[in-house]
Amino acid sequence: MEVLRLPLSASQKGKLISAGYTSIASLSSVSPSHLALELKVSETEALEILKSVSDGSRLQSTSSSFTIVNGAQSAWDMLQEEETSVHITTSCADLDSILGGGISCKEVTEIGGVPGIGKTQLGIQLAVNVQIPYDYGGVGGKAIYIDTEGSFMVERALQIAEACSADMAEYSRLHHKGPQACEVKTMQPKDFLENIFYFRVCSYTEQIALTNYLDKFITEHKDVKVVIIDSITFHFRQDFDDMALRTRILSGMALNLMKLARKFGLAVVVLNQVTTKYADGQFHLALALGDSWSHSSTNRIILHWNGNERYAYIDKSPSLRSASAPYSVTPKGIRPSDSNNKRIKHV
Repeated sequence: MEVLRLPLSASQKGKLISAGYTSIASLSSVSPSHLALELKVSETEALEILKSVSDGSRLQSTSSSFTIVNGAQSAWDMLQEEETSVHITTSCADLDSILGGGISCKEVTEIGGVPGIGKTQLGIQLAVNVQIPYDYGGVGGKAIYIDTEGSFMVERALQIAEACSADMAEYSRLHHKGPQACEVKTMQPKDFLENIFYFRVCSYTEQIALTNYLDKFITEHKDVKVVIIDSITFHFRQDFDDMALRTRILSGMALNLMKLARKFGLAVVVLNQVTTKYADGQFHLALALGDSWSHSSTNRIILHWNGNERYAYIDKSPSLRSASAPYSVTPKGIRPSDSNNKRIKHV
């Protein structure tokens, strides 16, 4: 159970979330004196909060006592699910190829790279491409775009939507003829923009609260098939002296995102920044948020420059082999590299 559902004041809930306590489980072993110190409240108030937590825990235990074993699933069923899983195209055939068809639903995919490499461009492209109808080989869903940096550009989203609409019209002209052509509807740019739910987040507490709210929102909008966070990093790289607190907050957020992906069969895409890491006597570029965060996603893709060309490299995945592929950022969006010597490299 989330702390947002406890019978506490808005101020108390806000203090708990700010301190990294987003669920009842995270408060299970906290002493009143320690909680009072972290929330800057009296021990009496801390005791009242923990009593509400205890009551909520008992209710949760009672309500879930008959559903503890409902999650059982055979390995065969899991294999069947994987073989029929859907993917969201990136609009780059080489990149889709190394990803097994595109960004996989039911999984959390982390995409990181240096500024200007095209992370936000890829995020916007996915928010548009997830809407491609089934008749065109797409998923036919909607997108949630969580913007923590203010980098989402609606004008750019319109450009990509216009290009996608034109591609669909061309595909329809070539493949849908006669009576079938009348039945297949081409989406207009306005349709794409209307199906992107945009959230602007200005602090890490807002980011935590929104992550906790997504379950309810997606329950009410079941056609959402991708959640994009651009970026997961921004609000966690400043104002954090307590690294243990940051790790606890990020771990809770990662767990929520994984649950969303599995529960609703959607793709979660988190964009990450880079930082410098000292190893072997020299500094290296590495994705931000440290080693503990690196285990929070199913797949990890690193975008990088190779000369004047952009490349995507699969750094971590339980089901995909390490490989890299070139891609381009064009006025139409993400597209295959226009290099004459492009190639996919498998490691």
